[in-house]
Amino acid sequence: MSDILMIVTAATSLTLKDGTEHPTGYWAEELVTAHRELVAAGHAVTIATPGGVAPSVDAGSLDPSQTGGESRAREFADYLDAIAGELATPRAIADVDAADYAAVVLPGGHGPMSDLAFDDATGRVLVAANEAGTIIAPFCHGPAALLSANLADGSFAFAGRRLTVFTDEEERTGGTGENTPWWVESRLRERGAVIDSAAPWSDHVVVDGNLITGQNPQSSASVAARVLAALAAR
Repeated sequence: MSDILMIVTAATSLTLKDGTEHPTGYWAEELVTAHRELVAAGHAVTIATPGGVAPSVDAGSLDPSQTGGESRAREFADYLDAIAGELATPRAIADVDAADYAAVVLPGGHGPMSDLAFDDATGRVLVAANEAGTIIAPFCHGPAALLSANLADGSFAFAGRRLTVFTDEEERTGGTGENTPWWVESRLRERGAVIDSAAPWSDHVVVDGNLITGQNPQSSASVAARVLAALAAR
């Protein structure tokens, strides 16, 4: 079985366009689904955050209106309680060697827009993992972290790569709306990524070599399944 690195945001808020703070963190469904499926398949998951700060769940992601009902909200909350020890003591991304892991998984929530997108340590790990052909699997807002991956000449490590991400349309209609400080999909396009989007809120996964991306929370299980299949094929 393989060692998997899960890079998680440590941000607790996102500064919106009007200067107000929007409470955030990681999205429960995304972290829970990926962690649970990988561990159930026998893989070991190491959680890492900027500075080794314990990550916070976005409270909205445990609201039954967001999870699809009370039972799913309890399911996610119970799983987070079960791995509370891991969440309380993450590794610092700066201390991580990408060569130690067979895959790097990055769940979303708006948090990555505050920290991972600008984190040099995250960028170093992603560049090294990509150069080694390691599986890299960000989904929903997780692909914001790819923006930190710059090569020595300043160019974007994932320019020309085909991927999907929480779309600008989804952000406008079900995210932070027109008060969004910057648009992840648009920024990735500007840096040279080739964005492949499906209908809003549909389960959509894009695979481009070692890069596996998912569009939104609805894609969480499919991303995990693709990562497991990619690991099994190695």
